[in-house]
Amino acid sequence: MVAQRELDETEVDRVFHALAASTRRDILRRTIEHEQSVSALAGDYDMSFAAVQKHVSVLEAAGLIVKRAEGRERLVRANPEMIAKARALLARYEELWRARIARLDDLLAQPAPETNPPEQHQGE
Repeated sequence: MVAQRELDETEVDRVFHALAASTRRDILRRTIEHEQSVSALAGDYDMSFAAVQKHVSVLEAAGLIVKRAEGRERLVRANPEMIAKARALLARYEELWRARIARLDDLLAQPAPETNPPEQHQGE
């Protein structure tokens, strides 16, 4: 079994940048379902083939998809290893925020400290 290395800061930046665009998220979703040619992907978007190729390149640079040549076609499939790393990173963020919320809940559940009203002096 290969140990799963955490993403470094550059990889994290690339993954979040790649996932920032809805078209790239859709391409990733479609390539998780099954391998597709870039041509087939491009046919479903209202943009040029070159624009779809650029989206694919961003996803590939982030390691979220893998592209391979088969004859004249370029086939694209999701990279489950990188998706798992990104998911693990998001799970760590979720744990961090859940712990913070739990601490806040604990703090709010504590009874408020009693405060004594300020003493009033005669003649004031």
